[in-house]
Amino acid sequence: MPVKTQLAPVKPAAASIALAIDFGREICGSLEADEQREWLVTNGIGGFASGTIAGHPTRRYHGLLVAALKPPLGRTLLVSKLDEIAHYDGQAYPLSTNRWHGGGVAPEGYRQIERFRLEGTTPIWTFVCADALVEKRVWMQTGANTTYVRYELLRSSGPVELVCKTLINYRDFHFNTHAGDWRMSISPIERGLRVSAFDGAVPYYLLSAPVAFGHAPVVLEPAHDWYRDYDLAGERYRGLDDREDHLHAATFRARLAPGESLTLVFSTEADPNLDSHLAWAARHAHEQNLLDAWAAVPSSSVAQAQGDGAQAADSPAWVRQLLLAADQFIVARPLHDDPEARSVIAGYHWFGDWGRDTMIALPGLTLTTGRPEIARRILRTFARFVNRGMLPNNFPEAGDTPMYNTVDATLWFFEAVRQYFTATRDFDLLEELFPVLADIVDWHVRGTRYNIHVDPTDGLLAAGEPGVQLTWMDAKVGDWVVTPRIGKPVEVNALWYNALVTTGLFAHALGRSPAPYEEMARRAQGSFQRFWNASANCCFDVIDGPQGNDASLRPNQIFAVSLPVSPLEPKQQRAVVDSCARHLLTSHGLRSLAPGTPDYCGGCLGPQRERDAAYHQGTVWGWLMGPFVLAHLRVYDDPACARSFLEPLAHQLQTHGLGSLSEIFDGDAPFTPRGCIAQAWTVAEVLRAWQACNQHRGVAAASR
Repeated sequence: MPVKTQLAPVKPAAASIALAIDFGREICGSLEADEQREWLVTNGIGGFASGTIAGHPTRRYHGLLVAALKPPLGRTLLVSKLDEIAHYDGQAYPLSTNRWHGGGVAPEGYRQIERFRLEGTTPIWTFVCADALVEKRVWMQTGANTTYVRYELLRSSGPVELVCKTLINYRDFHFNTHAGDWRMSISPIERGLRVSAFDGAVPYYLLSAPVAFGHAPVVLEPAHDWYRDYDLAGERYRGLDDREDHLHAATFRARLAPGESLTLVFSTEADPNLDSHLAWAARHAHEQNLLDAWAAVPSSSVAQAQGDGAQAADSPAWVRQLLLAADQFIVARPLHDDPEARSVIAGYHWFGDWGRDTMIALPGLTLTTGRPEIARRILRTFARFVNRGMLPNNFPEAGDTPMYNTVDATLWFFEAVRQYFTATRDFDLLEELFPVLADIVDWHVRGTRYNIHVDPTDGLLAAGEPGVQLTWMDAKVGDWVVTPRIGKPVEVNALWYNALVTTGLFAHALGRSPAPYEEMARRAQGSFQRFWNASANCCFDVIDGPQGNDASLRPNQIFAVSLPVSPLEPKQQRAVVDSCARHLLTSHGLRSLAPGTPDYCGGCLGPQRERDAAYHQGTVWGWLMGPFVLAHLRVYDDPACARSFLEPLAHQLQTHGLGSLSEIFDGDAPFTPRGCIAQAWTVAEVLRAWQACNQHRGVAAASR
């Protein structure tokens, strides 16, 4: 008689988290489609795991354990991938895929993928082997360099033996390994192996938990074989080294019956939690808590006053997915006297924590999501590094000296503090930070680094020196600054005016005299009319530059409308929005330069020099969709229309960085995603704009 196929025992349903990413064979059966979709899980201290749906690396940044050895930086690839085979009913079914330099693909485990989905931010594969179903999921422990990979046999008519070859490495995540005769020290310990890559390297551990609900032992076979010439197509596209070697260090074998599971644990900790069900419950609870905190944020000020419900429970699944993605960028940056300090990773895979990106993204990542306590920690962390009136642009990978080569990061700090105070009325923090803000204004008046100073003739902020890139349009190739923008950039002065008004309001709230700030704000507002280009019916991008006024049609003027206070007249505000809508708007953000301009580049492609040259010369930036929507909402007072500009981004979550939003896109249709697969300020600004539309709608409805 045939053996009846058995289903795994039914377990209690987990708390409902919407599935915004859920693919069947229409995606999973295509290697080309799989390769273009990348998953990401993070650990809250800068470490991550990432890869493609197919399972093979296409970037140097792909791996199962990229540990932050000096949180949130010092990111080091330790565990590269797993090559898995399921032996069932006399047949071997590869579950992994490898692409080799030269073009070969073997094995072709992607052919067994019947389904791929994200549960929260956790990637889950369902492999089919005849009538057997094997589920695989990958997640990380919050606050630890620990990755879990769990396999569960959901259905079969007999036992399945899983064989998992573990491939490892030890290198900075920005580089590739060409192993030569490199030998690592790999020694057996209870339930696994200890790896010491070389003298002085941080040791790490390859471990297995006991088979859950089963009795068969996990068999471990140590190894030391280099697998050479993995192909990295993503690096070849970027004009970088496109091949790599990884070390086969161990093979884990386990025999599973339906309902049983095998969990492999990779960690820099000698004694991580090996109970995968408790570890998974903690991960799930963390994400459910994020959703609960967001749900508690009032949908409008009217709802808050009336005690009504908060974020709409009927928000689409893609918005809830972005809420969870927002958490991936918030990281610990422990300091010697402040172990609870926090920062923001600007983007995955390769960015660290940047001052500008952090201040722009902070409101959307923390306040919109109902986590003001995180915002408070981030503001206090960065405030302590203000020097000569400037916020650091970034904390470098090596060394402890921040870099101060930015004119706008400091001004975004004022706006982040303003939004935090508006949301919390935290007078204690305002009292602590006000001297820092006042000192920043003083430094800008008298002048600070890179010729950043208030022009005494008009009260506007000027900045820039040859060879230095100070604004967010900061691409530089060797000594060539692609968009130097020396002079008085439009968004810098919109931010300067906003900062002066904000400081005056803070002074008044704290019982100090606002008069000096109000006077400077009035002068800056009056002089801002110098930016108006009447012939083009929009703003100059830069005035008083080395070649005079720059009339290039760029998106920077949108901030003169989207910020809380605008120095423009209402008619001018509408003209700016209309100009950006007609020439710069795309489905995924705003172009950085209008098509038809001589320097316009419609694709951000090729080696680094070509990509950097196009970075701000037509490339679409996703984060700019947020300010555009806020500006449109301001001038047209139509929340439904404003929100409609965000809706195409729902589809963007299903490609490139799954469940998140990309950094940049080509300027020409179909606006292919490029750059980082997950960018903090893109996610943050889209969330913030979505909430603003909902709150505006709620206020309008209550007033009718």
